[in-house]
Amino acid sequence: MIDFYTAGTQNGHRAAVMLEESGLAYRAHKLNLAAGDQKRPEYLAINPAGMIPAIVDHDGPGGTPLTVVQSGAIVLYLAEKCGRFVPQDPVARTLAMQWFMQACTDCAPASGAVFLAANVVPEKSPANVAFFEQRLLRLLGVADARLAAADWLAGELSVADFALYPVVASRMPLVEKAGGFSHLRRWAAAMAARPGVAKGMSVSA
Repeated sequence: MIDFYTAGTQNGHRAAVMLEESGLAYRAHKLNLAAGDQKRPEYLAINPAGMIPAIVDHDGPGGTPLTVVQSGAIVLYLAEKCGRFVPQDPVARTLAMQWFMQACTDCAPASGAVFLAANVVPEKSPANVAFFEQRLLRLLGVADARLAAADWLAGELSVADFALYPVVASRMPLVEKAGGFSHLRRWAAAMAARPGVAKGMSVSA
């Protein structure tokens, strides 16, 4: 059994989608970030950074409990554990890791910057929000171009798709306002139609 600590953020959704798609048994524990649940001693004992998501796999390697934090690390751990969504072919595997990293280190931080500029920074500026929105759209345009030649980012459904989808889903109004992105929108619709993805997106909502 896996204990899953989450909240309604893109990072939380990323791990939840992978848990559902993996088919592994888990219990979800939703944290109220506004109330500071992530800073309480009992949760800091799980993740000293005080951030979500986190999992505690009570049947980790060798039967030993294992705690994993960081949504990308959780996705990769679960994929390896269930033996799915990481291509076996070396070329496809490399592509999956490339697009996985593009989602986690380029698109997700850019999306996070949009949120921070609009809601958190001390001096808010519409121009700064627009700057980060355009940065995110440029990065999503790279994925859109890739999806013009393939149904999935790595050529087959993989961890890369699960890593990117929560970003695209949460920023779909921005994508639609920008226009274009037909391949990305087709891909997002295919992802949304997967029962595991749909359920995962609702776990932390």
